Amino acid sequence: MLKVEDLHFDFDGLEVLKDISFSVEKGELCALFGPNGTGKTTLLKCIARLLNYKKGNMFVEGENINRKKAAEIAKLIAYVPQEHKPPFPYLVKEVVLMGRTPHLGGTFGPAESDTRAAIEAIETIGIADIADRPYTALSGGQRQLVLLARALAQGTKILLLDEPTSNLDFQNQIKIWRIIKELTRNGVTALTCTHDPNHVMWFCDKVIVLGSDGIVANGRPAKALASGTLNEIYDGICDVKSFGGMQMVVPTGIEVK
Repeated sequence: MLKVEDLHFDFDGLEVLKDISFSVEKGELCALFGPNGTGKTTLLKCIARLLNYKKGNMFVEGENINRKKAAEIAKLIAYVPQEHKPPFPYLVKEVVLMGRTPHLGGTFGPAESDTRAAIEAIETIGIADIADRPYTALSGGQRQLVLLARALAQGTKILLLDEPTSNLDFQNQIKIWRIIKELTRNGVTALTCTHDPNHVMWFCDKVIVLGSDGIVANGRPAKALASGTLNEIYDGICDVKSFGGMQMVVPTGIEVK
């Protein structure tokens, strides 16, 4: 579904991404995992074409999309940022409808099909009860659900999510991950940045581990997030243990009682 090949990105002469190559299959929930400063957000923005990369190729369903225009990319890939602050107190349903922007034709505003897609996204994410509330009056967890609905309304096959559960309480973290997982079960391909190795273990089909020199590991979480990999990127501060048949990452020296 999504293939990244030999991607390079520089910022003001500083090499941020080098020799990045990986693929994500249709319906997979794949994590981008690694320490701060390893280029996870930059990589997502390169894939969404919000940043122009120096070298490399990007494929969606086998088609090279390097020469596609931004409007064409937006029909294939939806990007969900960490935080979104609109300049005006738009209603939730208006924010979700903005996801239809790539599909609008001419200057006549959204068609009935656009409104229907927004309503379906709102219902799928389960936010119909707040659809008429100002987006700016919502909690962090509610805003994240709205951004997910906006991306879903965009009607793309690929979702890119930049730390979708950052600054959320545990309940909302799990709720967001379960929604993303359900979307992938319905055929959406999701690539998401996260700093929580246990979320990767619990929910993801695949993980790409980034270190200071590029990709450190790539594969199923139980294997890619082995103790050796975590020691390499986090200097031995954590370990992998099994509890009731489930693997979890815990700080070294901590006894779970």
